[in-house]
Amino acid sequence: MSEQPVRTVGLLGGGVIGGGWAARFVLNGVDVQLYDPAPGAIERVQEMLASARRAYRRLTQFPLPREGSLTVVESVAGAVRGVELVQESAPERLELKQQLLADASRAAAPETLICSSTSGLRPSLLAVAVKHPERLLVAHPFTPVYLLPLVELCAAQSTKPEALGRAAEIYRAVGMHPLVVRKEIDGFIGNRLQEAMWREALWLVHDNLATVQDVDDAIRYSFGVRRAIIGPFRVGGDGAGMRQFMAKWGPVTLKQPWTKLTEVPELTEAFLDKLAEQTDERGDARAENLSSSELERKRDDCLVAVLQGLRAQGYGAGETVARWEKGLRDRAPKLVDGCRPLLMTRQIPSDWIDYNGHLTESRYLQLCGIATDNLLSCVGIDSEYRSKFGSYFTLETHLSHLGELHAGDHVEVLTHVLGADDKRLHVFHVLRRECDEKPAATGEQMLIHVKTGSGRSGPAQGSVSERILELAHRHAELPRPERAGASIRLR
Repeated sequence: MSEQPVRTVGLLGGGVIGGGWAARFVLNGVDVQLYDPAPGAIERVQEMLASARRAYRRLTQFPLPREGSLTVVESVAGAVRGVELVQESAPERLELKQQLLADASRAAAPETLICSSTSGLRPSLLAVAVKHPERLLVAHPFTPVYLLPLVELCAAQSTKPEALGRAAEIYRAVGMHPLVVRKEIDGFIGNRLQEAMWREALWLVHDNLATVQDVDDAIRYSFGVRRAIIGPFRVGGDGAGMRQFMAKWGPVTLKQPWTKLTEVPELTEAFLDKLAEQTDERGDARAENLSSSELERKRDDCLVAVLQGLRAQGYGAGETVARWEKGLRDRAPKLVDGCRPLLMTRQIPSDWIDYNGHLTESRYLQLCGIATDNLLSCVGIDSEYRSKFGSYFTLETHLSHLGELHAGDHVEVLTHVLGADDKRLHVFHVLRRECDEKPAATGEQMLIHVKTGSGRSGPAQGSVSERILELAHRHAELPRPERAGASIRLR
């Protein structure tokens, strides 16, 4: 099976799940053909795509690939024609999904992978009328699909192992963590765990032992944060620790009548009224006076913050983000046009703003650093080069603050190579608001090439050295930036 990322997908359904899939694929450079006959579907998908763009700008500093196209079609056949993957995300009704998947299988090429986003239906039930059922499986994501990396892969007995392997490759390529469910089970793994906790949460409110707010706070202020790092079976540490943990908590606690995991409270009108009333009265949402769209943005911002924190530690879902970013960095163009300064654009997110309402000082340096990383990627310094030969480290930086930048501004960073030799690289960045001629800031940096594992300087190697020297030669023909070589002094 090819290890190349998928080029085109067909989406059946553009609701919360389908729209999330559209956003994840499009922003990873994949063309999408969307079929959803519901009124207003395309508008909802476009809104979700805008939310995902905003979240991705906050999640990663690496340039995303050129966006894929989003084409709305009028039939199932139109959605699956010429695609490599079909992702069905229709409402959770067995007959509807069976019909859609059957129609898709007849219209798609025999080798096209067909996946369902079902949250609980077994793939063998979905495959009953599918042509070539060996290429059908479940790929169950979690909301928001464009941010949460887990996708549960569940195969039927008729599914070929090659189809499961190819699905895992496709989802990894767009920044996800595929988890193979070992046997067909209703609800798979994540939703069975969620349902158990949801059932107990309902009982706590039903029996007046807790309010909706109490239950939410008990989770989000304690093990909810911890679960982003470790699952329930990592609490005990290693094997010996697990034995100690179970000896302490297993025999006694699991037999205590603490929970009602096998029973569900009757969803009477009175109980539903209680749930609705307490949900409306929750202090956090009412105090913040946020609309549903604002709450979704707040959710995304919080998830981005958690993912970035985990990425910094290289742990859990953060490891998946780091692997996705490595792919973004390594797929960045290696060849550049040296006849002009390199150009990078970035929109300023709201959390980069200080108490004065301006871009905080450290972010100017970060923009220069991102631009330098972009330069290094363009000349061919990827993960393979770094592991074998090394990379450039910054020795000195000089920033000049000439104007103000604000949240939402689209900023251009023009990178000019002032000079280079076998070890050193001298660059100059001009930061300006898009369409403005006057710079908002400049940054001048001297970098030195450091050999892998030695901590000492050493010459750049091979094509990287050639590209840098060629770029320096070409940029020498450009007008020298006005503030290049400036120093701090009384004038």
